[in-house]
Amino acid sequence: MRRLFISLLLCVISCVAANGKDWLLDKSGFEASVGKSADGKSLIMTNGLVTRTFRLDPALATTNIVNEMTGESMLRTACTEGTLTINGVDYPLGGLSGVEERGYMLPEWIEEMTPLENSFLVTNWTVTELKPRMEWNRKRWALVKEWNPKGKELTINLEGPGEMKGVKVELHYEIYDGAPIIGKWLIVKNETGAEIKLDKFTLEELAFVEYESDVDHDPATSANSVHVESDWAQVSCGTTFWGTDPKYTSQVNYGLQTVCFLTVKLPNNGPAASIPAGGRFESFRNWIMPFDSQDRERKGLFIRHFKRMLAPWTTENPIFMHLTSTKPEDVKTAIDQCVETGYEMIILSFGSGLDMEDESAENIAKFKEYVDLAHSKGIEIGGYSLLASRWISDDVDVINPKTGKRGGMTFGSSPCLSSEWGHEYFRKIRSFFEKTGMDVFEHDGSYSGDPCASTSHAFHAGLEDSQWTQRAMLEDLYKWMRATGIYMNVPDMGTMMIGSSKCGIGYREVNWSLPRARQIILGRQNIYDGTWKRNSADGWTFTPLVQYHGGGAAATLEPLDEHLDSYKAHMIQNYGSGVQSCYRGFRLYDTERTKEAVKEIISWYKEHRDILNSDIIHLRRPDGKDWDGIMHVNPDLEEKGFVMLYNPTDKDITRTVKLPLYYTGLTRKARISQDGGKARKYRLDRDYSVEVKVTIPAFGHSCLIIK
Repeated sequence: MRRLFISLLLCVISCVAANGKDWLLDKSGFEASVGKSADGKSLIMTNGLVTRTFRLDPALATTNIVNEMTGESMLRTACTEGTLTINGVDYPLGGLSGVEERGYMLPEWIEEMTPLENSFLVTNWTVTELKPRMEWNRKRWALVKEWNPKGKELTINLEGPGEMKGVKVELHYEIYDGAPIIGKWLIVKNETGAEIKLDKFTLEELAFVEYESDVDHDPATSANSVHVESDWAQVSCGTTFWGTDPKYTSQVNYGLQTVCFLTVKLPNNGPAASIPAGGRFESFRNWIMPFDSQDRERKGLFIRHFKRMLAPWTTENPIFMHLTSTKPEDVKTAIDQCVETGYEMIILSFGSGLDMEDESAENIAKFKEYVDLAHSKGIEIGGYSLLASRWISDDVDVINPKTGKRGGMTFGSSPCLSSEWGHEYFRKIRSFFEKTGMDVFEHDGSYSGDPCASTSHAFHAGLEDSQWTQRAMLEDLYKWMRATGIYMNVPDMGTMMIGSSKCGIGYREVNWSLPRARQIILGRQNIYDGTWKRNSADGWTFTPLVQYHGGGAAATLEPLDEHLDSYKAHMIQNYGSGVQSCYRGFRLYDTERTKEAVKEIISWYKEHRDILNSDIIHLRRPDGKDWDGIMHVNPDLEEKGFVMLYNPTDKDITRTVKLPLYYTGLTRKARISQDGGKARKYRLDRDYSVEVKVTIPAFGHSCLIIK
């Protein structure tokens, strides 16, 4: 524990020394700018936290990315801005020839370099204010109250050589005020007068400084020093590829196997997009964010702030139940119980009887009546639809490129989203929401799609364009829902960047069939482990009010009043972490005693909602042997910290717990109260910590509020 605090203190001192203040605590003063270098040959994009320098003459190239938080240069040498393969020919986007040493680069060496053969060259560039990339119609509680990103967007325009004259490329870069984040995407415009085919492209090609040098073994990847993420919605494979640089011949690894070269591209070839004369193509978007230390908590905080800035809809966190029935009497009871207890949303769960693909007037009328009733009482309502991992037919399902048949893919067999069936599915889903007015969509298995080798599907030509076209359909639906204000639970982290709000926090489904006591400990472990790189609002966990998979009476909470201690334990640790759970069953309470317990916990959660949805600092992992706990922190709130401590043993325990208060923003003193008692003043130690003596009841919990 002592080593952890020393590590944290050292990384904090490093950050503050380099920048004067910490962007995680105060984002002001880090304003983005883009301008020419003194010699006019380069562009410099910076915000005081990260700087990217582009050489314009004799050709476009990123010559450096500087981590201003540490002062370190992150690139070894200049690289192209990507590559386009058009009509079977590779064309570099800028790039410099004559690079001899790839271990480091001096500015004067650039003067001797020349443009790469066949490269696209710069015609002009512009700088504009940053703007939201999609519409966020916020209709419910969220930690982030509005989205108005500040910063600069740099657009560098290039044109192709020879036969590619008239093919124009816009390279878009964005840099944010107050965060070490730089984004990038490209647009290809066809002004040649004839159709062209964009076979494939790379969006980034960067020669990073190696994270670690190793003579004989495969060294650690350079990803340890930078976070790379795109809005490509894919659960099984992403767009970030770390590889070796065989031209880096001065590296110490004898086999030239140092993993230090970043390529950002599509996971499986493509897009194989035909661009007609006068047409255009727009890529996915990618972001790069350097870290300033290797402290696990601090790196996680970087990523959590990254998510909140780029996808603030993931901080929406409605209080919902998973209703297992669509019978009128059950739906009406659930709505009334939500009103009584303070719940805000009902999700008609899998197996409930909801079928969004049924376009009959009777089906639409049935669910519109439920929606109208729920809305009349201030409750949002929606439901579940399965897409992947279902078998439709030989003509519809994804064709495995290895076998030429369906099956053997990520989820066995799944429908191809770019088939006629897929097109109709998406149309039906949108129509259902338009006609019923539902507020929430739980979409199971809505991945970008496995590569599909079919050549008979209506909306893709073959294997090469199959993933790109499937993603486009998914993106269109999700962005429409985000603009409409529909809340989305989706089991694919990648979809959050295109509009979904929540993904499973990470749990094994069959564990909810284990005895109740084991579920509670494992559930807290899932929360603890699942919030290092994620905000609590963007994850859901599970609570089996009724039997789930199996386990019988020993695993379920029904009858709720008979197992009220377990029910309350689930709610306390879920709401106490800010992680919503799928309370799956047909009611929220069965007796007056149960109702009052649920009301009390929901009221407590709402009273402290902002801090309970703020960043988590991990104190001690649950192990069933001794206390465990987490601490929420937010320097912008009156409640700077909120500590949840748990005792899994059958005896009261008294412990002295060390609380690292740096991320609360407090520097000298703190007032801490326990379980609603009188606040006591504490003086922070030099490592921004305090020691608090607490007694935690057997099988219970204790709360500390820090102001």
